[in-house]
Amino acid sequence: MGTTIRNSKKKPALRTGRPPTAAKPKRSISSKATQKTIVTFHKYAPPPKTQKPALRPLLILPFLIRSLSKELQKAKTRDDKERVSAIENQIDQLGGIKAYQEASIQGQAVDRGGDTSIVLLNWLKPVQQDLAQLDSKFKLLEVGALSTKNACSKSGLFDVTRIDLNSQGPGIEQQDFMERPLPPSSEEQFDIISLSLVVNFVPDATTRGEMLKYTTHFLRSRPSPPAILTDYRALLFLVLPAPCTLHSRYFNEERLALIMAELGYAMVNRKETRKLVYSLWQLCDKPPSKMQNFPKVKVRDGAKLNNFHIVLDRD
Repeated sequence: MGTTIRNSKKKPALRTGRPPTAAKPKRSISSKATQKTIVTFHKYAPPPKTQKPALRPLLILPFLIRSLSKELQKAKTRDDKERVSAIENQIDQLGGIKAYQEASIQGQAVDRGGDTSIVLLNWLKPVQQDLAQLDSKFKLLEVGALSTKNACSKSGLFDVTRIDLNSQGPGIEQQDFMERPLPPSSEEQFDIISLSLVVNFVPDATTRGEMLKYTTHFLRSRPSPPAILTDYRALLFLVLPAPCTLHSRYFNEERLALIMAELGYAMVNRKETRKLVYSLWQLCDKPPSKMQNFPKVKVRDGAKLNNFHIVLDRD
């Protein structure tokens, strides 16, 4: 794999799209309070009426956060102090980002069925016994980690490295994945990378594509010849809100599959729920030196579709 990544122009920092992680809450918040906080936070951008009321806040959540963050960033870029102040006051009146993030962490609690790593662990069941007998544990990089107590962490099967943009908890390194130094050797690479509800928080489509491409530099090469059914190395666990691929004007499952194939990934597994789309990809080939261009293209028509998409620019 190549060891040089060129950026023709400066991209927005990932922290402009994803809210900071708050410290671990001192007390648990009830499900009703969690939902109320999230709904209140997003009342300035009401979700589509086509969704069931109980599901709307969680389904539309990433898009609304990104929209609000973009408005704030644009106002700062224009040096529009009045607009910046107005947006920040709105956030403060709603309890601030910390209150929102606290509710989000509670919403992802294991006892509420929010731990996405359970799906990854279930997919690895066929080889869990083999994993447990390895001399050195599978190395897992968890990007956007919110907890050190999810299913994968507690399984004992992995050597887990956790990073997040604004970690305030022990066991989670504060780091922007896109600024993480390239591994100098295979010993510093990983067997699995988890991007669970991370790509959708990236503030622009081009950087989303660059993030997916960047993962290819951090995965260990599979042994040769590869055994697709038994070899579970070089895996990327990707989780997106269902609307990203199922209700987007410019993106769908086919588009995602084409982009991933261009990067050298092959799909191993997929699961779809009302809220999320889980997928597991294996890096089978090195990305080509000159990649095919995947620009913004309309794939659906409709009045109530979102504009989420991922762009992969030719080098």
